[in-house]
Amino acid sequence: MRYLPNALTIARLAAIPVFIVVLWDAPGGHSVVAALIFGVASLTDYLDGYLARRLNVQSRFGRLADPLADRLLIASAVLLLYYHDRVPLLVPLLVLGRDVVLLSGLGFAADKGYELSVIYLGKTATFVLMTALFCVMLTTPGTLWPDVLLYIGIGLSLAAGAVYIATVSRRLGKPSSSP
Repeated sequence: MRYLPNALTIARLAAIPVFIVVLWDAPGGHSVVAALIFGVASLTDYLDGYLARRLNVQSRFGRLADPLADRLLIASAVLLLYYHDRVPLLVPLLVLGRDVVLLSGLGFAADKGYELSVIYLGKTATFVLMTALFCVMLTTPGTLWPDVLLYIGIGLSLAAGAVYIATVSRRLGKPSSSP
């Protein structure tokens, strides 16, 4: 049981190429099968975190691989939905731009000994983005409400990114208490 959370994260990572192939071939980016693969993979995000906390088996692998799997799943969805002309260029630019900024800052912060911890706003943003992308794949082009939900998710994601940057900047800006 102690390996189940990491196994779910690995399963989510393994589902990404399958999802990409299915959505790539989907006419107009509308695919129930791709949405189901994406939806099940997204649900493993909640489940692996829940199990890791419940079983008290958090691991360094999970702390690194879980958010990576989320970002890769979301990035593949926004890129393919852009490819199919289901979302405007602004969507992948904002989603991927935020991730690039955070990843570059994460490397700097890690060099200084800071490990990024997940915040509730970030979890909420990921949930809203995954739900919105799932709905975009299921609905026909031009359906407004999934797009509105998507922009709400992007807004939350950008806000969470700003909080991460402010937190890291504040913590790294403090003088060290060690002699």
